[in-house]
Amino acid sequence: MKVTVKYFTTLREITGMREELVEVEEGTTILQLMQKLAEKHGIEFKKYVFDNENTPKDFLQFLIDGQSTTTMKGNDTELREGVKVAIIPPVGGGQQI
Repeated sequence: MKVTVKYFTTLREITGMREELVEVEEGTTILQLMQKLAEKHGIEFKKYVFDNENTPKDFLQFLIDGQSTTTMKGNDTELREGVKVAIIPPVGGGQQI
């Protein structure tokens, strides 16, 4: 099945893409998708996304069709055909006065 992955900021620079269509097997989880993308895009991607225990870093959010995986099954959330997965980096705040 195919899913669309959307990249922002640093990951956009690392991959050189705004988004890409990725072929995955049915039942693939967010974690498995990130592992597949790390294999494809190399060590910079892996270092940015994964901690030392090969778990996605806490500062990243994953949205599936606009819904956070934290409201689903986290890294074990399974993907469906045609979904859009956005990898959202941390957002900086404004200046306090």
